[in-house]
Amino acid sequence: MGAEEVYKGSTSASAELNESYRLLPTIYLWFLTVWAVSALSWAINTYRRRHFQTNNLQWTLASVPLIKALQLGLSFLFWYSCYNLHSCSLWMSFGVYITGVLLQTASFVSFLLISHGYSIMCERLSVPERRTMAALGCVLYLTLVGYKASVPYFTVLLLLSYFISFYVIFHHIARNLVVLREQLSFIEDEDVHAMHDAVYTKYTMFKKFQGVMQIVVVAEIMIYMKMDDAADNYWYRLIVREWAQFFIFLYIGWTFRSRDISPHFSVMPIVKSKEEIIGPPIYRIVCHFFLNYLQEANHIMLLLLAASSITKE
Repeated sequence: MGAEEVYKGSTSASAELNESYRLLPTIYLWFLTVWAVSALSWAINTYRRRHFQTNNLQWTLASVPLIKALQLGLSFLFWYSCYNLHSCSLWMSFGVYITGVLLQTASFVSFLLISHGYSIMCERLSVPERRTMAALGCVLYLTLVGYKASVPYFTVLLLLSYFISFYVIFHHIARNLVVLREQLSFIEDEDVHAMHDAVYTKYTMFKKFQGVMQIVVVAEIMIYMKMDDAADNYWYRLIVREWAQFFIFLYIGWTFRSRDISPHFSVMPIVKSKEEIIGPPIYRIVCHFFLNYLQEANHIMLLLLAASSITKE
């Protein structure tokens, strides 16, 4: 049963519970263990690998399994109290409702961060990007609250919010892939291979993320389709949905985990320039340093020639 159904159903604690829901406490406890272990492993790996690369993105992604574990914990307590203590807590179901909304919002904010190339293409986002992301996150949160509370017309608003969010995500993924392809071509043409592994790794990451986001679109469509809400097979659909969600985030987390990828993976501009970055950042820095060195050497040579001419005179 979704968060909104739990919230509505708990208002009548004395109502007779369907026996087909008796498996829910066990299912929620099992998934709580899985997500809690995943969140702990993610945090430990991010902390241990903090010296290898900029891991601000990894710490941000760690919030998703934590919120999910909290939601599953509240769901377990709610259904356990309903069946074993014969008391369905309204506040517990409201906690499930709120954490469900927070989970979806945090997930999409994480997707937006990845699509913008945060900690991959640049160290931090620009002010317009942060404002756009904050606006999308707030709109998504409010529309989710209205939709789950069955407020009229919020279904249309939620669909519109999803459409805009997915459009922004896929647009930025495509733009980053174009930039990385240009950088790879630049490396091959100039025969400079110092950054090849790092740039190719980033390109592979975005290609994998693009594929998994297409799966997320299909999954979201299936979740919000009007399916049969019969109680006799709800636990089965719950297991399928939870495993699908877990494997999606496991794949994303594994792709963007902290690791010793390449010596130059963390070399990136502080903020993405409005102009297209054709050359890899480290190569541009080296070229700039080399040009400055030539200018200084030329200046020294001119001084030496001037001093030599004065000495001869």
